[in-house]
Amino acid sequence: MMNKIWCFMILAGLIVSSFNGKITTLSDTILSSSKEAVELCILMFGIVGLWSGLMNIALSLGITTQLQKLLTPFLTFLFPNLKNQKAKEYISTNIVANILGLGWAATPSGLKAMEELQKDNPDKNTATNEMCSFLILNISSLQLIPINIIAYRSQYGSVNPSKILIPGLIATLGSTIVAVIYIKWKDRKR
Repeated sequence: MMNKIWCFMILAGLIVSSFNGKITTLSDTILSSSKEAVELCILMFGIVGLWSGLMNIALSLGITTQLQKLLTPFLTFLFPNLKNQKAKEYISTNIVANILGLGWAATPSGLKAMEELQKDNPDKNTATNEMCSFLILNISSLQLIPINIIAYRSQYGSVNPSKILIPGLIATLGSTIVAVIYIKWKDRKR
């Protein structure tokens, strides 16, 4: 469906620019946007490499293990019926990576957590409460340092790219609180 929408938008843009005599403007815009996309990818590749490396260092030093231990009461509160220890480890790694603003580093542990949760699922075609709760929590994504947004703001010439820290923290803290309330409300209804 999305392919059809994008195809329609591209064709509509070509037709409108042809009728308006702005086809050269369109081609210039396409070329400059392509260049900008490549530059942004190179910037993000460097940031991903740096923070993924720092995450690996934190893993090897046991910092993430300590953070996971701090999360144990929170995970027990959110997932009272979860007995799969491996799933808890993956969930806590995912949460720690998200808190540090490493969404790309959180993805593999999130996928592994879902695989572990699926192993305990009696009905393989329906998500369990734990799976839904984890997904909701993961989407809310509490972040102390929104690295992606800081990188984007820096790339596009922001005077103070890190000025987003406090508003980002407030927004993600709010979304996480709402997610936790929703999860517990739905659990209570069951």
